[in-house]
Amino acid sequence: MLSIRKAVLVALCLYPLGVLAADQAPNFDSADGQYLDWLDRSVKPGVDFFHFANGGWLRANPIPPDRSEWGAYVAVDLQNQRFIHDMVEKASQNTKAAPGSVEQKVGDFYASGMDENTINGAGIKPLQPELDRIAKLSTIEQLPDEFAHLQTIGVNAPLAVMQMQDYQDSSKVIAAATQAGLGLPDRDFYVQSGHASENIRTAYVQHIARIFQLLGDKPALAETEAKSVMALETSLAKGSMTDVAMRDPKAIYHPMEVASINALAPRLHWQSLMAGIGHPEIRSLNVATPDFFKTVNMELAHTSLNDWKTYLRWQLVQTYAPYLSQPFVDEHFRMSSVLSGEKQQRPRWQRVLRAEDFALGFAIGKMYVDQKFPPSYKVAATQMVNQIREAMREDLRTLAWMTPATREAAIKKLDMMELRVGYPDKWRDYSALQIDRGPYVLNVMRAMTFEDRRELAKIGKPVDRSDWDMTPQTVNAYYDPSMNNLNIPAGVLQPPLYEPSWPDAVNYGNTGATIGHEMTHGFDDQGAQFDGHGNLKNWWAPSDLKKFQAAVKCIADQYSQYTVADGVHVQGKLVTGEAIADQGGLILALHAFHAQPAFAQAKTIDGFTPDQQFFIAYGHSWAMATRPETAKTRVTTDPHPPEIYRTNGVLANMPEFEKAFGVVPPSPMIKANRCVIW
Repeated sequence: MLSIRKAVLVALCLYPLGVLAADQAPNFDSADGQYLDWLDRSVKPGVDFFHFANGGWLRANPIPPDRSEWGAYVAVDLQNQRFIHDMVEKASQNTKAAPGSVEQKVGDFYASGMDENTINGAGIKPLQPELDRIAKLSTIEQLPDEFAHLQTIGVNAPLAVMQMQDYQDSSKVIAAATQAGLGLPDRDFYVQSGHASENIRTAYVQHIARIFQLLGDKPALAETEAKSVMALETSLAKGSMTDVAMRDPKAIYHPMEVASINALAPRLHWQSLMAGIGHPEIRSLNVATPDFFKTVNMELAHTSLNDWKTYLRWQLVQTYAPYLSQPFVDEHFRMSSVLSGEKQQRPRWQRVLRAEDFALGFAIGKMYVDQKFPPSYKVAATQMVNQIREAMREDLRTLAWMTPATREAAIKKLDMMELRVGYPDKWRDYSALQIDRGPYVLNVMRAMTFEDRRELAKIGKPVDRSDWDMTPQTVNAYYDPSMNNLNIPAGVLQPPLYEPSWPDAVNYGNTGATIGHEMTHGFDDQGAQFDGHGNLKNWWAPSDLKKFQAAVKCIADQYSQYTVADGVHVQGKLVTGEAIADQGGLILALHAFHAQPAFAQAKTIDGFTPDQQFFIAYGHSWAMATRPETAKTRVTTDPHPPEIYRTNGVLANMPEFEKAFGVVPPSPMIKANRCVIW
């Protein structure tokens, strides 16, 4: 279940979540982190720095058939998956582990997921009790209770109730409700015109029909059912907020008492809904998307009970299809390949490990940290984090466009920012999660239920500041605006991204920019709306805010000019926050690098000056090839710009880059009217 807060975190992390690699990984051994074989020296740095830095990588590393993207971060994730694979496979071979122990749960989950014969033999049977429950619904009035029940097993259809820190008082955890229930990745897929979107919708309806046929329905009935699902989901999509609109925290903050919510959408029986998720004591919620709930209320009045049951049946099965027998797995992949362009499925062990990372991620993380992340790495990375904070503090002190009152508030927020590196101080307790070697899909379902209960149990209690939203083994990082904390998991602190023994130029250009990126999220167009306590509160002088918003618009306009496959434009307003963080993060990392005592003695290596090494390392961090289908899907759904523009778009705004490589204007790598914020 994704909370409002976690939904924001998806936009404030370094890289899109959920990326997995193929089964082949490059060799990242390097004495100095230079990776000169990644370069394409036939490309001039002042013409296209992304391909100068990564052309060799792209030639040597074509996208594997089971992946939609292939790059440095993805390959590092594969390194972790292989390391973890060895750990969990050993655990699965130990059939004498103490019942209820972490080793038993880690081993049994993996064993159940890898037992293809049992999974295929069971077919849909493990889900039959849930299908029967839906079939027994006899009145429209029973639907809200079923919505609540489905949420408790990980099926958010058509809505999601969750926890979040109160935007007005971040010391409180409140309940929230938001839009959900679409089978396609985003509401835009249902409403966009054009040949590509129409093809996706056609494929989706055919996919739904094939799933119903796998459930035993006749082809004609399955086709009718698929059309009814598409009609209901299209109505829900039209009532949903866009991703761009949801980037505004004020637009998704509407605290209401249950009585008021019942007046807004009475057919959802809100008090009964709260009881159904196990929290009858809830008397108020943040209704993040009021218009969506009006739409649901309308559909409860106008859509037949039979069509609602068909929709819920579909939502249940499509949620769990990847964990069922092979025909369901194959059909699920068939549709995902339409959106991603992948040519074949990933190896089963990778798919099972991804599910286990959700189910038992912090138990695996403890094992991972103990074996792979020495204390010296945490010490070195923490020093870098502190040095980059000092660089930002100095930047705030000297910004010419900021007045003293705003400057003081910004520095106060920065000083209050909690910096977390490697792993949590307190490990998650999985004692209440039952895992066995029975049906794989039921292990996944119990993990969904465990997580739903864990999240909802936070409502009304003090904020747990020890909690992490990414496991230690995750190759990513994030900033949380309500917590005002920066989080750098252990998984991202390894070659080719980081190695303490490498020259500062390389570490600061790559991981230093990552740290700066997350720190800047506290001051991007979203983060800047929250104060140092994590409250949604304006701390800007009006004149400064006007200047800031003009600079934000400059970034949005710049990125809106960029295109991906078939000339599809990047949504500048969707990627603004990440683009701001990319630019600010790289500037901070460069300033921190220059402030190091060792900078004066930094050496030219293989003909590249220290500053050139810095920028090349930054370019390497975005080494990525992407299939056209995925590129087009990402510009619809992903708040991160395409990697080529995370490189060239950022550097085109930096005179320091121009100087380092002697770039002479006019040049594609020099933006005439530079966008400058931090």
